[in-house]
Amino acid sequence: MTDEICCGDSFGTFEEQDRVLVGLSGGVDSSACVRILLDQGFAVQGVVLRFSPAHDAAVSAAQTAAKQLGIPLIVEDCSADFERDIIEPFCREYCEGRTPSPCVMCNPLVKFATLARVADRLGIHFIATGHYARIDEADGSYYVRKAVSTARDQSYMLYALPQEILSRLCLPVGEFEKDDIRELAAAANLSSATAPDSQEICFIPDGKYAEYIENRGFSPKQGRFIGPDGEDLGAHKGVVYYTVGQRKGLNIAYGEPLFVRRILPDGNIELARGGNEFFSGVVLTNAVRTDGRPLAAGQHYEVKVRSRATCAPCTIEEVQADRVTVRFEEPQRAPAPGQSAVFYDGELVIGGGIISEML
Repeated sequence: MTDEICCGDSFGTFEEQDRVLVGLSGGVDSSACVRILLDQGFAVQGVVLRFSPAHDAAVSAAQTAAKQLGIPLIVEDCSADFERDIIEPFCREYCEGRTPSPCVMCNPLVKFATLARVADRLGIHFIATGHYARIDEADGSYYVRKAVSTARDQSYMLYALPQEILSRLCLPVGEFEKDDIRELAAAANLSSATAPDSQEICFIPDGKYAEYIENRGFSPKQGRFIGPDGEDLGAHKGVVYYTVGQRKGLNIAYGEPLFVRRILPDGNIELARGGNEFFSGVVLTNAVRTDGRPLAAGQHYEVKVRSRATCAPCTIEEVQADRVTVRFEEPQRAPAPGQSAVFYDGELVIGGGIISEML
């Protein structure tokens, strides 16, 4: 176990009994986060965020974890904010043929904003979560840094956090591999030690996004499949059932595999043969730099076009109002509108934006 945990504006060893508010989900990562901080001698206050009825099991698991860890726990209901800022925009975007990432949206708008608000109410400066990432300071600004665990790294999901959050954020789990975290939890006799990893979209635990959206009364765009040579291949089920790069589930007999290349504004879906789902660049909206400085043409970074993608060299080609054009050094597979493109300088997250077009 490390002797120091880097956290916000201290970046050193905490004084004993410094207080930290930990977002506790009941899973192994957030439980281990608490255990690490307790072992360091910090006074930990837990809070579990109830985002929706689908999170009631997580609330119960967090209550169990808090009891096992011997820390006080607050249940904070933020379901109204989550409904307004995450669920409804998620459903609307999907119905337009885009593929939003709810975690990317939730982190700055709901999760960390709520953690900071609760911490302020309790008079606690530092906040912590079980994310696999780290925090670094450079030239007076704070940056998300990749986790020690390459396989578990979640730095991509945190690119939109503002300085006022990063300056008080602790991410101790980012210093460990997943197996180490499970061993730590097992050694502490935590029931979460063998708990499965959380779902990609927490409010749709069965993973049936299209059914969830339609059951909430949203109407996805309808249209036709357009083949690689411009031919009409028939009607599709609705754009919520498809995403850029998808191959399975198209139910088209064509004689060779086809991929979704684009979902067009009119609801039609453009298909392509294998190899033609690669693009040379993207246009971003809502682009930000972590340190608040402007993005500028000619800047060179590495970029991820999805959370599990490999970093690829890129150049910012043009910046116009709310449009940032990014050109890849090598074509990238299936950058999907609605997803984020996140810029890295080595291990540090520099910023990112929402993909609106593929080039």
